[in-house]
Amino acid sequence: MANVVELPVVPPPLLAGWTAPQGSGKSSAPLVERKLLPAGEAYLAHVRRAVHNLTFEEHDKHAEEERKRLEALNGSGAVIEDDLGVGDEKEGADLLLLDPKEWKKQDHYAVLGLSHLRYLATEDQIKIAHRKKVLKHHPDKKAGQVGDANDDAFFKCIQKAFEVLTNPERRRQFDSVDPYFELMQDDVPTQSQVTKHKHPEKFFFEGFAPVFEREARFSRKQPVPMLGVYEDSKETVEAFYDFWYNFDSWRSFEYLDKEVNEGSDNRDDKRYTEKKNKSERARRKKEDTARLRGIVDTALAVDPRIKRIRQEEKEAREAKKKGKGAVNGAGGANSKQKAEEEKQKAEEDAKKKEEEEKVARAEAKKAKAAAANAAKKARRAQRVAEGGDAA
Repeated sequence: MANVVELPVVPPPLLAGWTAPQGSGKSSAPLVERKLLPAGEAYLAHVRRAVHNLTFEEHDKHAEEERKRLEALNGSGAVIEDDLGVGDEKEGADLLLLDPKEWKKQDHYAVLGLSHLRYLATEDQIKIAHRKKVLKHHPDKKAGQVGDANDDAFFKCIQKAFEVLTNPERRRQFDSVDPYFELMQDDVPTQSQVTKHKHPEKFFFEGFAPVFEREARFSRKQPVPMLGVYEDSKETVEAFYDFWYNFDSWRSFEYLDKEVNEGSDNRDDKRYTEKKNKSERARRKKEDTARLRGIVDTALAVDPRIKRIRQEEKEAREAKKKGKGAVNGAGGANSKQKAEEEKQKAEEDAKKKEEEEKVARAEAKKAKAAAANAAKKARRAQRVAEGGDAA
């Protein structure tokens, strides 16, 4: 927020002989106290003079020199504006000789000087590039100059490129068959290149990372998982290949459709052309899906992370197997010892039980003998008693 500075204003003294003018009879506006804010071109000029310690003459001279320098750089006397990184691409002879009738074969980004930006170019950048090309190649500006007979044709190419790239649907169709993208497909590493490389792991990531980044822009699902790094977990690697094996591309190839012959009102011709275009789009879509599947298959076959993960799983299985064997060995020894202890205890219990039964039998035998003696004595006493009664 700007600071408010209060400046004291001291009016100069009145001149000698000055007399006040006669009143007009009209009421004057009341005095209003106002605060001045440090803003505006005049304030900035004051700051520049104060910072650089310049006089008014020196400041004005410097400002004039700066204006002339900017006009010299621009070449037209207009104020230079930020071109948002559009720049000025070199125009080759092949580009200037393009036939506007073959507009479907031309690279619209190259025509507007946006080859370095391509699908990343914003709407503002496209407008700036178009304005630059129009100022340079408009037929009225080149009229009468020798060697510029094709300027009118190239200007039509410029207008067509601008028409396509400023229409979101048509630009998407063109991006679907971008000729630059088709050329870049030759940069996909092969399986033999990776395996025979001196540093296969490093070459794998350096070779395949830009390929997947380039293909990712065609995905309907966003965000798209990138190739990653060597240390990625098994879950991350599996998720990456699962996504790319089920890649849903928005490439439709309508841009390459053949146009119906001009002036033809025959419905059969239109239907045949539409049927042919639909068939060609399906064929190209199938080929593109197979192409991408081939890239993913190659990457999976030489991915060093797969080899690392399998090795880690093998080592984990072996360690688990060894640990289980050690546990089973210790458990076997304990079981044997326990069995021996149980057997010994059972023998002791059996022996003790046998002794108890032996003692019980001895006591039973003794009790039986005592009972027999008692019965014998009772019978003898009875006989003696009976003999006495008889006498």
